[in-house]
Amino acid sequence: MSEPDPSRSLEEIEDERWGDPPADATRLVTTAYALRKRPVGALDAEGLRLLISQQIGLDTLVPVALDQVEQDPLAEGDFYAGDLLDALIRRVPDSYWQAHEDQRTRVRTVAQALDPDETFDALYNRATEFLRR
Repeated sequence: MSEPDPSRSLEEIEDERWGDPPADATRLVTTAYALRKRPVGALDAEGLRLLISQQIGLDTLVPVALDQVEQDPLAEGDFYAGDLLDALIRRVPDSYWQAHEDQRTRVRTVAQALDPDETFDALYNRATEFLRR
């Protein structure tokens, strides 16, 4: 799969419109609906982290997130340094990585390069666990 057009939204790329969120939707659901309408190139670490954590648009968003964590392994959304990488290694299913070995190699390279002295202990431990799989 080629890199997604950064000017297109996830809705456009997937050709799937969700419409408006339900009236009783949680903030998480409302945010996910809104993020799907944004151009993929305009998604920051937090937008990518949230969507990937919810396993939304993985085929499109994982390569974009990998570009970010390759530049900055500790790219930070709203929670902590490295939370985007954490979403990749914890929330993307193994079946995805098995189907996308090239991307798995990329995330493994980032995980292997983490410095335990500069990385949140839990993130470092999860990265180490990911490398064992």
